[in-house]
Amino acid sequence: MTPLPEYFASHVFDDKEMRARLSADVYASLRKTIDEGTRLDESVANAVAAAMCDWAVEHGATHFTHWFQPLTGITAEKHDGFLNPAPDGRIIMEFSGKELIKGEPDASSFPSGGIRATFEARGYTAWDPTSYAFIKEKTLCIPTAFCSYGGEALDKKTPLLRSMEALNRQALRILKLFGADDVTRVTTNVGPEQEYFLVDRDMYLKRKDLIFTGRTLFGAKPPKGQELEDHYFGAIKPRVQAYMEDLNDELWKLGILAKTEHNEVAPAQHELAPIYSTTNVATDHNQLTMEIMKKVARRHNLVCLLHEKPFAGVNGSGKHNNWSMSTNTGVNLLSPGDTPHENAQFLLFLAAVIKAVDDYQELLRLSVATAGNDHRLGANEAPPAVISIFLGDELSAVLDAIEHDTPYAGVEKKRLKLGVDSLPRFTRDTTDRNRTSPFAFTGNKFEFRMVGSSDSIACANIMINSAVAESLRVFADDLEQADDFASRLHSLIQETIVAHKRIIFNGNGYDDAWIKEAENVRGLANLRTTADAMPHLLDDKNASMLIRHGVFTQTELESRCEIKLENYVRTVHIEALTMVDMARREILPAVSAYAAALASGISAKKAVDPLLVCASDTLIMRRLSNLSDAIDDDTRILSDAVTALDEIADTTKASAFVRDQILPKMQALRADCDEAEAMTAASYWPFPTYGDLLFGV
Repeated sequence: MTPLPEYFASHVFDDKEMRARLSADVYASLRKTIDEGTRLDESVANAVAAAMCDWAVEHGATHFTHWFQPLTGITAEKHDGFLNPAPDGRIIMEFSGKELIKGEPDASSFPSGGIRATFEARGYTAWDPTSYAFIKEKTLCIPTAFCSYGGEALDKKTPLLRSMEALNRQALRILKLFGADDVTRVTTNVGPEQEYFLVDRDMYLKRKDLIFTGRTLFGAKPPKGQELEDHYFGAIKPRVQAYMEDLNDELWKLGILAKTEHNEVAPAQHELAPIYSTTNVATDHNQLTMEIMKKVARRHNLVCLLHEKPFAGVNGSGKHNNWSMSTNTGVNLLSPGDTPHENAQFLLFLAAVIKAVDDYQELLRLSVATAGNDHRLGANEAPPAVISIFLGDELSAVLDAIEHDTPYAGVEKKRLKLGVDSLPRFTRDTTDRNRTSPFAFTGNKFEFRMVGSSDSIACANIMINSAVAESLRVFADDLEQADDFASRLHSLIQETIVAHKRIIFNGNGYDDAWIKEAENVRGLANLRTTADAMPHLLDDKNASMLIRHGVFTQTELESRCEIKLENYVRTVHIEALTMVDMARREILPAVSAYAAALASGISAKKAVDPLLVCASDTLIMRRLSNLSDAIDDDTRILSDAVTALDEIADTTKASAFVRDQILPKMQALRADCDEAEAMTAASYWPFPTYGDLLFGV
C-alpha cells in the first residue's frame, strides 16, 4: 500500500510540480501572480500550459476543461481533447497558453438573472492561477472564473476573489498604522465542516421525493430517532467506514486536507472536516468534496444526501464555516494572545468583525438562504434565523471593561480536575463553545454555523469578507486622520462596542425568549425564509457597500436576487408537484387498498359471527377512509395552488406566494399522509419508511 505522503496531491499540479517542471524565471513570475496578484505574461502562460499538459498526459489525462462555478449551486465543465493533428496524419498532444487562460462556454444556458438573453450566448472563463489545476478521472480541470460577454460575473468565484481583495486592501491600511510594514498581503482562511446523510441506494430509488428533491416529503416518525443520543461519535458501521476510507483516498489525491470524520447526531448522519486553507481554495475544495462524496457513495451502493433537511424529526445538515484572517508573515489577526486586553491590534480587528456582523446581518442571513436551509434554521438543531455573535466569558469581560473604562479583572484559567489520579490535568479553555450561536468565536476564528450542507461556501464568505472590509475601511479613514493614534484607537474600540453590543449574545439561541428579545428589544432582524431575506440584498445600505468595494455591480446584485428567488420558487414548485404525484399515484391507492382489505375482513367476520368483529378494526377502517378523503382534498388544493403559482410572473410575488400559500398546503398534505402511514400495514405501504432509510445501512 502506497504511504499517504507519497500519493497526497498526486493529482494536483501544485507548487511542487510547478517548481520541478518550470524554469526558474517562469516559476518566479507565476508565483508573483499567485502571491501578489500581478498580471500574467502570455509567454509565461504558454510555458505553464506546456508543462501542465505534459504532467497531465503522464497521469493518463486525455482532455482538459475550464472548471467553473456558475450560479446553479454546482460546478460546470466542458471537455476538450489535448489531441491535435500532426502533418504525418498522426496526432500530437498539446495545450496552449491561450487555451489555458481563456475558454468560451455558452453564457445564456446558465442562470443570469436577466443579464444574458437566450440569443446572447457568448461568455468567457478565465484561469484562476491562485487555485491549483487538478486531474479528475482523465480530465485536467483548470479552476476558472466565469463572466458574460459584457464582463458581468456569472459565477461565485469572481465576487469571492473580489471580496478577498477588498478585505486585503483595507486590512493592510490598518496594519500599516500599527507599524507592520513587512506585511504585504492579508488573506482569509476557511475550514468548512461538511455534514451529510448516507442511505441505501436500493431504498433511495424507491422514493420519488428523494430522487426529485433530495429530501423526504413524506415520512412518519419511526419508533427510534436520535432520542438516545447514541449515534453521535458512536462506532462507525463497517459499510460506512469503507465508504469513508474510499472517500479519503479520492480527496487526498486531489490535495484536499480531509482530516476528521465521525458519526453526527442523527442516525445515518456523518461529518467530514478539512484543515484550513485560503478561502478561494477552500471553496473549490468543498465543491469537489460534495461531488466526490456522491460519486464514491455509488460505488458502495449508497446515496449521499446533502439536503439541509432530508428527514423531518431528526437533525438536518449544515456546513460550519470556520473563518479567520492571517498575514503573509504568519500572523493570525484573530488570535487574542495570552493577554487579549493588552492586544490592541486584535481588539480592533475583533471590533471590526462585531461591527460588520451587526451592520450587515441581513447580508449574512441571505447568503445562506435557500428553500432547503429554511427548514433547518431555528429548528432546535441549528442556529436560529436571527444573527448574533458569541464571544465567551473572557472576551466579553474584556469588552465590558473597555466599554466602562474599568480595570480588566481577568478570567481565571482553571485546571480541570477529573477526580481520577491517573488522568491528566489540563487547563480549561476560557471560552466555551456555543452550538446555538450563528457566529461564534472559537479561540482564534469565527464559526459561521448557518451555511446549508448543499450550499457553496462562497456566498457566505463573500458577505463576511465584504462586511469586515467595510468596517476596516471606516476604521482606517478615522485613524489615519488621528493626531493621537493610541488615544483615538482606544476611543474607537470603545465607541464600536457601545454601538454594536446588541449583536453579542452568549446564551441559548434555541430559547424562544431570546428570539423575542432579539426582535423586540435589540431590534435584530429575524428573516425566517428566503422570501423574507433575499430582497434585502438590494437595500441601499447593502448594495452601496458591496458596490463601493467592487465586489458586485448593481446589475450583478439585481441578477443574483432574481436568481435566488427564482431558484426558491422552482425548488418548492418541484417539491409540490412531487407531493401531488406521490399522493395520487402511490399513497392514496395504498391507503384505499388497506382500508378495503380491512372492510373485506370485517364483512367476512360478520358473516361468520358479528362478535368476531374488533372495534379497533372498525375504527382504523373509518379513520383511514376519512384520511383518504382528506388526502384527496389536500392534494387537489395543493395542485390548484401550484396552478395559481404558475400564473404569477413577478419573482418576488411568486416567492411570497410560495411562503404564504404553497408551503402551508404542503405541510397539511404531509400531516394527513404521515398519519395514514402510521395506520397502514407495512406490506401495503408503497415505499421505504423512515425506519428503513435511517437504520438501513
